[in-house]
Amino acid sequence: MAKSRLFRSTMIVSSMTMLSRILGLVRDVVLLGVFGAGGLMDAFVMAFKIPNFLRRLFAEGAFSQAFVPVLSEYKEKYSIKEVQVLISRTSGVLSLILFMLTVLVILLAPQVMGLFGGGFADEPAKFNTATDLLRLTFPYLFFISMTAFAGSILQSYGKFAAPAFAPVLLNLCMIGAALLVAPMMAKPIMALGYAVAISGLLQLLIQLPQLWQQRLLVMPKIDFKHEGVQRILKLMLPAIFGVSVTQINLLINARFASEMIDGSVSWMYAAERLSELPLGLIGIAIGTVILPSLSKSEAQKDSDNFIKTLDWAARLIFLVGLPAASAMFVLADVFIQALFMRGEFTLEDTKMAGFALRCLSGGILGFMLIKIFAPAFFARQDTKTPVKVGIISVIANIVFSIIFVALFYYILKLPLHGGLALATTSASFVNAGLLYFLLHKRNIFRFGKHWQKLFAQFITATAAMVATLYLLLGYFPVEGTTNSDQIMRIIATIGLCIAGAAVYAIVLLATGFRPRQLKHG
Repeated sequence: MAKSRLFRSTMIVSSMTMLSRILGLVRDVVLLGVFGAGGLMDAFVMAFKIPNFLRRLFAEGAFSQAFVPVLSEYKEKYSIKEVQVLISRTSGVLSLILFMLTVLVILLAPQVMGLFGGGFADEPAKFNTATDLLRLTFPYLFFISMTAFAGSILQSYGKFAAPAFAPVLLNLCMIGAALLVAPMMAKPIMALGYAVAISGLLQLLIQLPQLWQQRLLVMPKIDFKHEGVQRILKLMLPAIFGVSVTQINLLINARFASEMIDGSVSWMYAAERLSELPLGLIGIAIGTVILPSLSKSEAQKDSDNFIKTLDWAARLIFLVGLPAASAMFVLADVFIQALFMRGEFTLEDTKMAGFALRCLSGGILGFMLIKIFAPAFFARQDTKTPVKVGIISVIANIVFSIIFVALFYYILKLPLHGGLALATTSASFVNAGLLYFLLHKRNIFRFGKHWQKLFAQFITATAAMVATLYLLLGYFPVEGTTNSDQIMRIIATIGLCIAGAAVYAIVLLATGFRPRQLKHG
């Protein structure tokens, strides 16, 4: 992939992801406004987390990381017919596994919900609703995983727009269901379950025309003996764990939160959604784009381009991730108030969600770094290393959760869900730090001398931005619950973001940083 094309592809994915994330925020504003925090909203969040977690495991995570390197190798070495056979056999095996898993979970929905949402057991109405919602939402896993399969193929051929746009449909379906369908149903929250399943099918359908244009829309055929399929499965099984550690940690947190006071699951959900905004705009976008490039460099044994691609990705990650994490910490309450404090989402909910976001914000940079360090191993068809690191990270998350929750409860007297968020943040840096340590140790990638100046520039500019935000924070309108008050809060939030970004950019330029330093190579 040409250098300019790599940057252009990142911009396409980032732009489409931005549209999806903005609509995602609108979706969350609508959902929390209509259903509030706690009760039925807790039930939906838990039910949706399970297929969504597995989606990131199978689709965006392990499968794409295992499939793309093999597909890239087939593209380089074999004919289009051999590529078509690989796609046919892989889609057949994947669809069979997903279908069997979907049927199994639907049949065992109460047991699955008992495993992940056991804290609801003391509230039969909430537990039963969550179980019904799980049955409705779980077919989403089948459709969205096949969507990700199609998207991985298109991305390997430099077609990023359609796969990046697909998540927009999920947000549109859920917004429409909450506003239009829910009021007509006896149990309004069930409308969201139908919306999730339907959106998965729609996201798959919009991928098919481009696959047809690329002559890659082929009939699935089950063949576990195909050489490429066996390699993908061999790479995928350990990658299931390694690439999705963040999601495993968040799911563990949700399980702990279900045992806490009513509303804890929803507060964590609101905080996670906001923390994922910069991760989605930059971290996931860059991680998506660099994997095909790294895989191609590895297939061609071009170690120089491999290193340059990782270095370029790291520059973008620090450029955005460090100020984003800092701003999210400073403006946590501001963001929650401006976006979610309306309808059934009360001032108390706002404070609780804001506290969770402050505890989670530090991990934004860690999450982003994982998105570029892990693909460096997967591109080399090394899935074992991220798995080992992932196991350590999950254990660290559990240990940190116990330590921080105990600390918050017995000593600091702080809301317990904040301890879970802080544990996730800490575990993300354990994960990212170990991945980088191994990249450095194995001479795959390391921060060169030019990074000393870059780190100083990024830290100086971020410090200036934080100081500015704290100075301006006193002017943020907190009081008032009318629509006009909410509009003023949104305007003030936008103003704070613009002021912070402007100071960051000015100071960064003043320290000698130049946009040309973001070029690949």
